[in-house]
Order: sequence, then C-alpha cells, then structure tokens
Amino acid sequence: MWNKKFAALIGGIVVLAVVGGISFSSGWDKSNQKAGNIVSEKTLDEKVDAIVDKMTYKEKLGQMVMIGIHGTELSDDAAYMLSQYHIGNVILFDRNLQSREQTAKLTADLQRSAKENAHQPVPLFIAIDEEGGRVVRGRNFIEPPPSQQELGNAGETTAVEAWARKTGAALKDLGINVNFAPVADIGSQDTRSYSNDPDAVVKFVKAAAQGYESSREIYALKHFPGIGRGTVDSHKDISSIDVTEDTLFKSDLKPFQALIDEKADQDFFILVSHLKYPQLDKENAASQSHAIVTGLLRKKMGYNGLIITDDLEMGAVAKYGSYRDIGVKAVKAGVDIVMMCHEYPHETDVYLGLLAAYENGELDKDQIDASVRRIVKAKLRNGIPY
Repeated sequence: MWNKKFAALIGGIVVLAVVGGISFSSGWDKSNQKAGNIVSEKTLDEKVDAIVDKMTYKEKLGQMVMIGIHGTELSDDAAYMLSQYHIGNVILFDRNLQSREQTAKLTADLQRSAKENAHQPVPLFIAIDEEGGRVVRGRNFIEPPPSQQELGNAGETTAVEAWARKTGAALKDLGINVNFAPVADIGSQDTRSYSNDPDAVVKFVKAAAQGYESSREIYALKHFPGIGRGTVDSHKDISSIDVTEDTLFKSDLKPFQALIDEKADQDFFILVSHLKYPQLDKENAASQSHAIVTGLLRKKMGYNGLIITDDLEMGAVAKYGSYRDIGVKAVKAGVDIVMMCHEYPHETDVYLGLLAAYENGELDKDQIDASVRRIVKAKLRNGIPY
C-alpha cells in the first residue's frame, strides 16, 4: 500500500501543477488557452465539485449508465438517449465500425451531440472491448492483438506492454477513450487469460497497464472477482463459484489487488462479473452484491476508482429480474456505472428504474454523488477531448 500512497502523493502534485499551469485538453478552460494566460488555480477536486454541484439528479443518473448504440453514424435514437436521459457513456461494437474515418466521425459526432445538443458538462466515455485474439472489434482497420493466452505463453512482458501501448494509441486516435482490457482472470475455458498462475497474470496485467498508460488510454481490469473458475457462459446463465474469500485473495484477486495498490484509481476501471460466489454472498451475482462490490472491492481491497458492471443484458442476471430492478440492485451494491450493450428499450428501462428509485428514496443520494464525482474526476483527470 506504501507504493500506492507515494504514487498518489506524486500524482496529486502533478495534478496541481497541471490545473494551475495549463488547461485540460477537454475544453473546460478554453477562455484561458491563449498564450500567456494562467488557468484557474482550483484543484481537480474543486473543479469536480463545481461541475457536480450544478448537475440535476437526472443528469447525475445519466452519467451512471453506459449504453450500446445501433448504426455506423449518429442516429436520432442515439442522440435522443444522450439528450433525453443524459446518458454519459457509450460502448461500441462491430455493428458500429466500418472504417477508420467512419469510426472517428462517429465518436466525434457522439461527443458533439452530448455537448451541444444534450448540454452535458463533461465528455462521454466511449468504450470498446479490444482484448486480443477472438475478442476484438474493427478487425479490418484496427490491428488485432494476439490473444492474452498467446502473449502469456510467449512469456514476454515487453510484448504485452507494446501491444497495449499500440492498441491504446490506435483507439485513442479514433476517439475511443476506454478499452475494456486487460482480462485479469486466472485461467479460463478459452484463450482470454494470460495464465493459470496468479503471479504470472499479475506480471502481465502490470505490463498491459503500463502500455495503456503510455498511450493515455483508460483501461479496465475484468472480470472481478475473477471468472476463470466459471463453467457457464454468463451470456446464457449464471455460474456459481464455491470458494472461500481466503482462496480468492491467494489467487483470483491477486492481479486486481496488485494494480489497486500501485496505480492511480482514476486511471482504470474495474469491471464486475455476473458470477455468484456463495461463500461471499449466497443470494446475489457479484454485480448485484453489496458484500462483493462494497464490502470486498471498496473496503477490504481499498479501491476508490470506477466500478462498472458487465453487460446487464446477459442471461446471468437478465433471467432473474427486470432490467429496472437489476440496474437499481447494481447501484445499491456500489457500482458507479451500469452497462447495457444492445437494445434501446432495455437501456431506457435501466435509466428509468434508477430514476424511480432515486425519486422514491431507495437510492442513497450521497452514494450517487460520490459515484458521479468519481466519473467526472476520471474524465477530467484523463483529459478526454470535448
């Protein structure tokens, strides 16, 4: 933990220097970008507070939802979701990607719509799954990395770092600012994990993180607290992992803990799975579990960054509750962003469920504010263009 505290101190000094001397590339201090001007001396946290304090509760809830969209250009439906429901985050799939030029235009149009039409105060997170191997998008114009298994078998951390740096730079050039990679699971039923050895996975995940940080691309560790032991595809149904918390700390949680201890919380997401761990929570999938999200990840492991669910349209959770209910349950568990990847009606249901729960007092207002502050802080700290 000492390394993380030291890094946080240095990071705070750097942030103060940045805020006090130059403007964010994201455009909040455009009036001060002329040569010789000095931007506001507010600290980053003060900037975040100033933005969040002006947001309505409907805008705050929109920042806590990530949606998939349809089509290869900005559609009326997508623009409506950004404006009507203040959706602050988008994930792209192959259905959205035709070429480099088209993708760059789509992301720029999404950001412009969020800013000019929806009047959102901060940029969108625009995300993608570009793990490598079989899980890649835009294969015809984004060079696909090797699978994590292939890189792990080769044993070279330099190659892992180089691929992450190259992939991060390619995505950033397209206006995609979050990559849901690397996979931090220990082993798996396919090629998505670096290794069955926890210490090897730690080594490779650290290398990938360094590569993404070098390219200034936000990354995400997944699928907390680890799905390598799972035997059922979460897209279809839920898998139950009957192991103790102590066993998880000695194995599956090691890559997550390693980065939590060493990295700035605002530089990476942790994506929570839909697997069930009955020795931690007998009733709920991880993404729906306060014991796992808040008790384990936040409190015991000390993570204060962004927590996002895996796709809530997956059968592992969608088969066991309405979209409105599972979205609310995830937020009550402690996640910052709920993700819905495919259908606008389902995405709308999730947002409206959060809205109703907020208005009837089911959601804790202080918790919502804390989540939105984390989201806004990450967007500002990483200088997402707007």
